[in-house]
Amino acid sequence: MPSPTVVFDLDGTLIDTAPDLIDTLNLILSRHDIAPVAFDEARPMIGGGVKPLLQRGLAAQRVQVSATEIDRLYAEYIEVYAPRIAQHSRPFPGLERALDALAEHGCRLAVCTNKLEWLAVKLLKELGLAQRFVAICGQDTFAMRKPDPDMLRLTIARAGGDTGHAVMVGDSMTDVATARAAAVPVIAVDFGYTDIPAAKLGADRLISHFDALPEAVMALVTARA
Repeated sequence: MPSPTVVFDLDGTLIDTAPDLIDTLNLILSRHDIAPVAFDEARPMIGGGVKPLLQRGLAAQRVQVSATEIDRLYAEYIEVYAPRIAQHSRPFPGLERALDALAEHGCRLAVCTNKLEWLAVKLLKELGLAQRFVAICGQDTFAMRKPDPDMLRLTIARAGGDTGHAVMVGDSMTDVATARAAAVPVIAVDFGYTDIPAAKLGADRLISHFDALPEAVMALVTARA
């Protein structure tokens, strides 16, 4: 059997990036005399990239801005966020053990995120994890974003795999929809940032800790063999 490819979402799946993302959001809002968004309110806003986060944060404070202003705020956000990208962000518990176990099973590991590729690489490098992944693909890698299934297909191909021997791991409806459209089985984690209960996302498997990931991946891979 060909080596399985396991493709991970990044924010809310591999890494708990909420502290740095939300701190940056509120710093940008404060620069423009807009009240901050409470952490628990902002956490489910993460997903889809920085522009949606900004739009949701502004909407929560009942602030309307033009598309041009969103573009300007986006550039400002990236400028502030990049130097502090790993200030408080950390891998979710058990991640490195799970990656070790998957590697022992011969799995290729990849990342498919709506973060910009260079930011995804920077974050994973600063956390000492980048070398574990044979492909790290962002919204600008192929000029497309999840839930476009081609983003997942191309990530798998870049990792040297094929969709017939791949599994997606994510935390949101976007991840599940992407995997479904690409005909790839999907595992949802219930510790991410979705505003929909993880059990209702319709994933093939649901896990609450990375210790359960290797068994879940291999069960899905074996079922397709």
